[in-house]
Amino acid sequence: MIRLYHSLLSPFCRKVRLVLGEKKIEAELIEERYWERRADFIRMNPTGKVPVLRDGAVTLGDSQAICEYLEETRPNPALLPGDPAERAEIRRLVFLFDDTFHHTVTSKLLYERVHKKVMGLGTPDSRNVKSGAQKIKAHLDYMNGLLEQRRWLAGERLTLADFAAAAHLSCLDYISDVAWDRAPAVREWYALIKSRPSFRPLLADQIPGFPQPTHYADLDF
Repeated sequence: MIRLYHSLLSPFCRKVRLVLGEKKIEAELIEERYWERRADFIRMNPTGKVPVLRDGAVTLGDSQAICEYLEETRPNPALLPGDPAERAEIRRLVFLFDDTFHHTVTSKLLYERVHKKVMGLGTPDSRNVKSGAQKIKAHLDYMNGLLEQRRWLAGERLTLADFAAAAHLSCLDYISDVAWDRAPAVREWYALIKSRPSFRPLLADQIPGFPQPTHYADLDF
């Protein structure tokens, strides 16, 4: 069986979990306190980061490498479908969320509010929190514009781009940092993603010391 070493409130781990769920791939989930740099874990992934996936003799780090490996080895349903231009658009959006959105929003809000406390790294930096709260507005506006023209983020089909975006937003929604009323098309899209069977395990996540907000697992939020 596949093993996934992960952290509950990591958007990169959540992206992989969503892909596993969507493709109906059974996997053993192992929570890893990666910041403790456990020796066996460092041997698997010298960067010390999650997620890490083990599939027989194959060991992979980096969420995008993992997702593309799963896409190539378990191709149904296809999450990187279409012609080269369509796949390029999917990858562009995945990079937008895993790089730009992560650095300007997720790291400023989630990591400051939650990860610092969990890892014992002190109190949140209010400047970072303020910056993240401001930057997410532009991202929501951009997503809203896309979804007013498209059924899904990258086009007419559900793809890895949707799961990458939903992974980040689900983490921020856990700490009530998404202004859903600002972007009605994004809210409608997220409700569709949230109702999929692959998303249910994420809705059951409970982070010690950080209770879920009342709307988090509500499909009619």
